[in-house]
Amino acid sequence: MTGAGLSAGERLFALAQADGGELAALPRELLRLREAAKQVRDPTAADGTLAVLLRLGRALPARRILEIGTGEGYTSLALALSCPQAEIVTVESDAERYAAACAHFTRFGVSERVNALFGDAAEVLNGLQGPFDLIFLDGPKAQYVHWLPRLKGLLRIGGVLAADDVLLYGWVDGSVPVPYKRRSIAARLGEYLAAVQADPQLETLVLRIGEGLALSRKRTEQR
Repeated sequence: MTGAGLSAGERLFALAQADGGELAALPRELLRLREAAKQVRDPTAADGTLAVLLRLGRALPARRILEIGTGEGYTSLALALSCPQAEIVTVESDAERYAAACAHFTRFGVSERVNALFGDAAEVLNGLQGPFDLIFLDGPKAQYVHWLPRLKGLLRIGGVLAADDVLLYGWVDGSVPVPYKRRSIAARLGEYLAAVQADPQLETLVLRIGEGLALSRKRTEQR
């Protein structure tokens, strides 16, 4: 997916998928912490997802990044270290994870560029001011479609909204039967994908990495 005739979004998405060894450049201690988090199923982005985010951060290049769903801060840390020019705003509603993330930001020396906010994302989003170059959406999946209008408003033209886990175990695209108790969340994620793919202001690509990553670029050109 290269060459003349491609849209700006297609060229950017091609760069995001080109392996550049970004994770190998991260500090070993951060990689160790990420691996430990995976063993206890603590929320952290999949390796492929994180690699795409790091490449996007550099390619844009991102000066302001918003993350919904800090966890213990490993994704924000990686972005801060990989994109030293970027200011990062990250939102977490779990008190223990928020405290751990703040400690990690201090430990790795990025706390001056990472603004960690504690609270419910729905409330925090209303108080934020854009624009952001890159937004990573990794919070409550059922809320993605409800937050989309606000996130679009915070995203700069040419910026990218990356939504994680949009295929969720294959439930969303029907490749795996949805457990009865998970039908609601699968339906909400399906609504999110339908919304970003039908929105004329967005150019969207869904990558089958992790549990699915939807990249939506806010168009500069008219469709």
